[in-house]
Amino acid sequence: MRRFDGKRLLIATHNAGKLDEMRALLRPYGVEVVGAAEMSLPEPVETEDNFVGNARIKAHAAVKATGLPALADDSGISVDALDGAPGVYTADWAETGQGRDFGMAMERTWRELEERKAPSPRLAQFNCTLVLAWPDGHDEVFVGTLPGQVTWPPRGAEGHGYDPIFIPDGSDMTLGEMSAEAKNRISHRAVAVGKMLEACFA
Repeated sequence: MRRFDGKRLLIATHNAGKLDEMRALLRPYGVEVVGAAEMSLPEPVETEDNFVGNARIKAHAAVKATGLPALADDSGISVDALDGAPGVYTADWAETGQGRDFGMAMERTWRELEERKAPSPRLAQFNCTLVLAWPDGHDEVFVGTLPGQVTWPPRGAEGHGYDPIFIPDGSDMTLGEMSAEAKNRISHRAVAVGKMLEACFA
């Protein structure tokens, strides 16, 4: 496992919510975080059908474009009764042509569960795969999961994406009802980042 000894890290995302989470999680380690939008980077085409493959595409494209080490995240929600969908296509379900509409995506998720008459609890997992890549081509992979269930109607205005319909195991609140601090203690991204920090930063 390679240690990170740089002072600047590019987070290969255009998602402001993800960038804010990463910045908060990395702040104690004195690493300056810069986002892909700040560097005017295009979003690479994600051609893989798995989280690791798509995270690798994003990380290495960012490294090649900037010369900086880069951290990419591919994440999504997998619903058991939908055979793991939307999974790697989580963001695609929110695409409208004029940006992403996660309200629409959440409605589609629940509608498909209703059409299948899926029994309760409607189990699901948030998945996060991180790829930390260096300019010499080396990378490290870290995976985090957060099990729980989906609910309807959406609750809470915090977080982003599918957070308002996801209740983590052991909680009666959706991620959308939790403060950023509470979510960052348990989230799939926090689990993956925790593994990365222990292996590469601690």
